[in-house]
Amino acid sequence: MSLAVLIPLFPLIGFLINGLGFRRVPKSLVGVIGSAAALASFACALSLFLNFTGQPEVAHIFDWITIGDFNISMSFQIDQLSLLMLLIITGVGSLIHIYSIGYMHHDEGFGKFFAFLNLFLFFMLLLVLGSNYVVMFIGWEGVGLCSYLLIGFWNKNTNYGNAARKAFIMNRIGDLGFLLGIFLIITHFGTVEYADVFSKVAEGGYESGDKTLMYITLLLFVGAMGKSAQIPLYTWLPDAMAGPTPVSALIHAATMVTAGIYMIIRSNVLYSLSPETLEVIGWVGTATALLAASIGLLQNDIKKVLAYSTVSQLGYMFMGLGVMAYSSSFFHVMTHAFFKALLFLGAGSVIHAMSDEQDIRSMGGLRKKLPITFITFLIATIAISGIPPFAGFFSKDEILAHVYEHNKLMWVLALAGSMMTSFYMFRLLFLTFFGEFRGTHEQEHHLHESPIAMTAPLMILAVLSAVGGFFNLPHIFGGHASLATFMEPLFAQSHIEAHAPNESTEKMLMIVSVIAALVSAAVAYVMYVSKKAVPEADGTETGLQKVVYNKYYIDELYDTVFVKPITALSNILYSFVEFLVIDLIVEGIGKLVKGISGEARLLQNGTTGYYIFAMVISIAVMLIWGLRIFILG
Repeated sequence: MSLAVLIPLFPLIGFLINGLGFRRVPKSLVGVIGSAAALASFACALSLFLNFTGQPEVAHIFDWITIGDFNISMSFQIDQLSLLMLLIITGVGSLIHIYSIGYMHHDEGFGKFFAFLNLFLFFMLLLVLGSNYVVMFIGWEGVGLCSYLLIGFWNKNTNYGNAARKAFIMNRIGDLGFLLGIFLIITHFGTVEYADVFSKVAEGGYESGDKTLMYITLLLFVGAMGKSAQIPLYTWLPDAMAGPTPVSALIHAATMVTAGIYMIIRSNVLYSLSPETLEVIGWVGTATALLAASIGLLQNDIKKVLAYSTVSQLGYMFMGLGVMAYSSSFFHVMTHAFFKALLFLGAGSVIHAMSDEQDIRSMGGLRKKLPITFITFLIATIAISGIPPFAGFFSKDEILAHVYEHNKLMWVLALAGSMMTSFYMFRLLFLTFFGEFRGTHEQEHHLHESPIAMTAPLMILAVLSAVGGFFNLPHIFGGHASLATFMEPLFAQSHIEAHAPNESTEKMLMIVSVIAALVSAAVAYVMYVSKKAVPEADGTETGLQKVVYNKYYIDELYDTVFVKPITALSNILYSFVEFLVIDLIVEGIGKLVKGISGEARLLQNGTTGYYIFAMVISIAVMLIWGLRIFILG
């Protein structure tokens, strides 16, 4: 279990070396130190996984808070869920660190960037390793802090700073719900340890629909809505594209946005007894998947398309959670980590070649100049579109199958979202890599494939995106659903796990899903390759197209309903309460004290005779006053 302690320790050491030694550690060593820290964590996680006996273990480090019988310990839990998360975080995180060596090499904040990247990894590892909700919350808040630091990394740009603040504030809204949920757990169960809480629920005779559990799970879900970008707390994630592209890959693929799904799977015992909460989760996920996918149809910023894709895919994960398909949702977390990291790093390779250009309308024909980037990006596009035999097909269709058994309307909507996913991803692929180059002559002159430090991670992720679905190959294809079998002990206390449809229905659903994805891809091909259509310039959109392109004006709505009233109230409080009340009282007291002091200081005139006279008079007054009290009793 000492390895469990080392896993978050290595990134913390990397942060301390690069952070404290910022501008002193040689630039040639900065990336090596940061990447080595991540790789060391991955090696430890892999060793733990290979030696795991199947029995959960808790490594107690120290008692943190003790009040009477109530104790909060700093301790780590190693079980099926934490092991899988450790492999994803450290594995994909290591590739992103290596990629960053090439991508950020010329940035003046190179050392600071790697320090923040290591710190991000440390807090995410703390989040998934903790054996109780408080340690999880420490990591939860830590990744929120690091997202703020990294989204606003190029802080000389005001818009990037605004995006960082937006992410920080919106996550605080969700975190308040999460914190209230923890307080309710403490009040009701008297402990925050997972094992103790779940045992009390499993052995306490709780029935499905228990109100206390419903309140706890709803509050925890509010935290998940913020961290994993679900309606209405999703608008921060697309704006998080302000940070460097490796940051986008880390946030979207392996760390921050998966925290909400992890928390619900970890708390499956509570959620399985809260059908009302599960229904809310399912429909929020469905609405988010559809809304984000529809916005992605018309976006022209290569990273914005991928950002809304992430929001949509997270919606599918929550759909799965809503129908208690916990292992299926986690399967999609894993495959999504592979192909979404690949998509973002591929986008970074394109941006690197295009001299920081991100508008796909100014690209085209890049497959000839960037062959490795093109092939890997194509694999990721096929994977996320749900086309067999790549990873996304198996994980997404598994969720759709469980949703079909639960609610047919939800399945129809999920299928519609899947079709939109295939369309906007192939639209992105075709506009970026096919046709004629539409950029400037100077950009075309500088087009080149990325260095090996960037392309090597792309190739590794491409392999994982292609074969990742075989980790949980279903019985219908002769597999043994290995991932689901491995995770099965996590749901033993829940007693119920979602059931997939029968074999014939499952085949029918797969065929429908694949046909829908292929049709969408074909439509995108006809529009953007055969007909060589290019999206119009900004400001030329009309009608529904304009509404969708402007993201349904949700940000403007939030600005009108929340930001402007709060700003107006703040100005009123400053102008009247602060200036006319607080300042007046404070300054009035100050002026009064100053005036009295000014008069009193005149008593100090430096004349000795005056001081003796005043002393005699004072003594006489005191004697007379004392004599009066003595006589009158």
